[in-house]
Amino acid sequence: MSDAAETTVVAPPQFVRVKRPRRLLSLAHSYVVGMNRRLAHEMSRVGGGSWEVVAAAPKYFDGSDLRPVRLELRADEPCRVVPLNAYFTRRPHLFLYGRQLRSLLREGWDAVHAWEEPYILAGGEVAWWTPRDSALVFRTAQSINKTYPLPFSLVERYAMHKAAGWICSGSLVEQTLSARRGYDKPRARIPLGVDTEAFRPDPEAGRNVLQKLGWAGGAPVIGYLGRFVPDKGLNLLTAALDEVPGEWRALFVGAGPSESQLREWASKYGDRVRICTDVTHDFVPAYLNAMTVLCAPSQTMPNWKEQFGRMVVESFAAGVPFIGSDSGEIPFVVRDSGLIVGEKDVAGWARAIGELIASPGQRRVLADKGLQRTRDEFAWPVVARQYLNFFERVLAEKRN
Repeated sequence: MSDAAETTVVAPPQFVRVKRPRRLLSLAHSYVVGMNRRLAHEMSRVGGGSWEVVAAAPKYFDGSDLRPVRLELRADEPCRVVPLNAYFTRRPHLFLYGRQLRSLLREGWDAVHAWEEPYILAGGEVAWWTPRDSALVFRTAQSINKTYPLPFSLVERYAMHKAAGWICSGSLVEQTLSARRGYDKPRARIPLGVDTEAFRPDPEAGRNVLQKLGWAGGAPVIGYLGRFVPDKGLNLLTAALDEVPGEWRALFVGAGPSESQLREWASKYGDRVRICTDVTHDFVPAYLNAMTVLCAPSQTMPNWKEQFGRMVVESFAAGVPFIGSDSGEIPFVVRDSGLIVGEKDVAGWARAIGELIASPGQRRVLADKGLQRTRDEFAWPVVARQYLNFFERVLAEKRN
């Protein structure tokens, strides 16, 4: 046998470069409520093999805009959820996550999404502990250009210096912040999403609620959903209802410091008005389906105006016609899919409510428009894709 025949040629090893999924940490105090983690869930689903998404949430939160809530984890969470200790949670501006967050932020994230305001202490904490090779993106809802006192002004300046970009949901917030110092970063305006599995037209669920209230059949139900505070326009709505002719019922779902004033007004209407303060997040869609129309008469206050209006897209998704005030972002979200009335126009509100509850045809047109826009703009998969596209853009700009 020749030498050539005995020689074995060994091919050099072939190395195949495997592209790893990008890693995203999405952090929010509102994630303490399971339904609020839908964005993280959908980013995980939509991201597929391209993104590994992990959510982080406080183990307990007692903020002014939430009921005291303990973190409840579901067995079928589409992404990993990291429970974090949180302190001083009765005051959202002052709460802190603690050192557990520092360890989490050092786990090699490509992008860190902080659904916290950059001027609060927790926002500064996230910025301080996020490594420089991770792209930090805040989600903010500042619709009024405010000058914050110390230390919040310094926290905001530092946090936005560290940030690689920011996200808002409304045109007013974008307009307000785009000219503000420190916000000259990549930005995206992405609407709030709505859970179309929970919020959907469900006549049977609505009938069950009406039966529970002892209202089976009968007059149309004028609904309100939200906090019982002056900012939300309860005084205007009750004054308008006093002028709405014909038969109607009113259903107020929420809680807040104006409850006693609301009950005092409701006492003159007896069984025609119900105030429900014990409706948990899971049952809100059913109560919404019990309403003939949903009203959001939000008012512009010196230090607040509606930044988006989550109830708008929830009513769209449930197929419930919507009437909103011309305050803040509401008209820009509603467009031609609902009715807009002046935030001080009591007679206009009475007229709009009266005409809409008397017109099944107009209600059907508005409901159809809202449902179509839900599918096109507000369904969570649509919203989640926009978030991931923005993170891709921020990472590309950071590399360059």
